[in-house]
Amino acid sequence: MSTQLDPGPGIEQAAREALARVPIAQPPGLFGRILAWVGRRMGGQPMDVAFAMSHHRRLLWTMGSFERGVARWHAADARLKHLAELAAAAQVGCSWCVDYGYHLALNAGLDEATLRDVGRWRDSDRLTTLDQQVIEYAEAMTATPPTTTDEMVAALRGRIGDAALVELTMMVAVENQRSRFNDALGLVAQGYTAACRVPGR
Repeated sequence: MSTQLDPGPGIEQAAREALARVPIAQPPGLFGRILAWVGRRMGGQPMDVAFAMSHHRRLLWTMGSFERGVARWHAADARLKHLAELAAAAQVGCSWCVDYGYHLALNAGLDEATLRDVGRWRDSDRLTTLDQQVIEYAEAMTATPPTTTDEMVAALRGRIGDAALVELTMMVAVENQRSRFNDALGLVAQGYTAACRVPGR
């Protein structure tokens, strides 16, 4: 990638529903209301991905439990994980994941200018050398077939240690799973990032 990364304002609900390859309307009854409430707690609005997964409830509960476990991993620096996840999501081309990942990164304290530079990391003066190594690694892992090298892994291992390297690697793999699932089902940006930019939000 050589262009700036900016998820933009998101797509209106009717257009998202037309693009989605499975129904993403809120499920009826208490179950749907709970899913919508959880989505609002997590990102300020119901989550299309949860409604898509709701067609297979056991899968939804399994993935929810898995994501709660992932959120408790703290061996790797949060900044590096956010950059790696955004790089992987952008390479896959999942606008939903870029939008939500951007939102999470902004809420975690990363600045917007730095996040926009993920897409042009080789030329950025905002990203550190370590940031650039992490993004390069994430892109190499996400390529099909992967293009990771011994040198990439050794460089990161020397900078962040074994536990953080393993965690970072798994985060890129997890983001690939998320992005490929969402992209395959036609899920697109909901405007999480635009909401972050509204003063007072």
